[in-house]
Amino acid sequence: MALENSVFPSRPDSLALPVEEKGVGEAAEAATEASAASAGVFNVSEELGHVVTTQTAPSPSPPAKVKRSFQSKLAEREANANQHVKKVQGPEKERGRFGWARARRKRQRYVEKNGRCNVQHGNMRETYRYLTDIFTTLVDLNWRCSLFVFVMAYAVTWLFFGAIWYLIAYCRGDLDHLEDEAWTPCVNNVNGFISAFLFSIETETTIGYGYRVITDQCPVGTMLLLLQAILGSMVNAFMVGCMFVKISQPNKRAETLVFSKHAVISLRDDKLCLMFRVGDLRSSHIVGANMRAKLIKSKQTQEGEFIPLDQTDISVGFETGDDRLFLVSPLVISHEIDSRSPFWDMSQAQLEKEDFEIVVILEGMVEATGMTCQARSSYLGEEVLWGHRFSPMMLLAEGFFDIDYGAFHHTFEVGTPSCSARELALAAARLDAHLYWSISSRLDEEPTLAEQATKQSDGSSANSKAGEPMFTVGEMTDIQEQSALGELNGSVTTDQSETEA
Repeated sequence: MALENSVFPSRPDSLALPVEEKGVGEAAEAATEASAASAGVFNVSEELGHVVTTQTAPSPSPPAKVKRSFQSKLAEREANANQHVKKVQGPEKERGRFGWARARRKRQRYVEKNGRCNVQHGNMRETYRYLTDIFTTLVDLNWRCSLFVFVMAYAVTWLFFGAIWYLIAYCRGDLDHLEDEAWTPCVNNVNGFISAFLFSIETETTIGYGYRVITDQCPVGTMLLLLQAILGSMVNAFMVGCMFVKISQPNKRAETLVFSKHAVISLRDDKLCLMFRVGDLRSSHIVGANMRAKLIKSKQTQEGEFIPLDQTDISVGFETGDDRLFLVSPLVISHEIDSRSPFWDMSQAQLEKEDFEIVVILEGMVEATGMTCQARSSYLGEEVLWGHRFSPMMLLAEGFFDIDYGAFHHTFEVGTPSCSARELALAAARLDAHLYWSISSRLDEEPTLAEQATKQSDGSSANSKAGEPMFTVGEMTDIQEQSALGELNGSVTTDQSETEA
């Protein structure tokens, strides 16, 4: 990092900086630098980027001072300070191929922590497909759009039929005979568009105040009345059904299904396991809860095909049935890192460098409504803690089990090897092999069966010569013990055993 206004007690004579010609506004600064150089004080400019050594030039004569305003001096100092800060911070950033500053790329989530999928569909040309399933389309709308559609559906039908009632009254001449008591209109007391609109509302909502009624002298009005009653019932059924389904959606039920903020990797039964915690805050349970996990990571095939956001299944106990949960209290979901796991070759150092995302999905049926509920969350690579374990949160109280949700996200460090699961398995296999061969070598160090047989035969021959035969009753001789030991060690003792027999 470059230095400015640095004072050195001794300045080498061979160090000199080239000075460009400056304008009148910078003459005072040149004079200051020249005087400082003569006194042993010099400036190193950051614009040079390197140090140039030349012969020492004689200091020029100090030019005349130029008067400048205080504002110009202050602005120049601030500009120099800002330029200095920018240049100092520049080299500290990560540089690209051509030396340009390159900011660290932030990992984009595929699924947010609250379960929302961070995916937007664009350039969709077949938008008519949404109209084929208009009911689902209306249910999937947000609440603002749903309320707008709900209000407009009723308002449009009321205005439409109100305009038709007004048109019938206008065509029949009812509006021209308002004061004629002998005239029988199509609808009594309809004297304008507002009254026709009010009659449309009363007809469709079946209010019936009794002031505006249809007469029997208007067959067109009778048919229109039947049509509006039928269409009004259909609009009511459709819109009320949409609102009921939208209100009863179990999306908010997933708000009380919580996942731990971090996932952990530690040893469980001498095997590395990836673990995370899930819990239900409500007293009503999730019936038939099922847990799934996916690894989201881009990869490239052997043929060179790049697959973005490839999904790999992470087993959380599907083979053993551990993925089916009885979610009464918080549970720790465990994934054993074995040869079929995508984390088989991943160590602690590789975990910090890898770019991946773990998506966890909890599905089940809401006990109160019987609808299927799904809760989602995700963990990035930096949210997976190596060598940690979840703190216990269940206490035994008087007559019940007390769950302390204050420790739901808490973890603590435990002793965990930093190597991958593959390396750990190879080390365990080497240890087992070493123990096996060490036991075999110890067995080989024992006296062989041949030596024991030779000693026994010499003793028996000596006893036979002395006329004293040897008998063994009720116990195993040393020869039989050595023969059994030889069979355990894999040795062959056929000739000696037959001779001894």
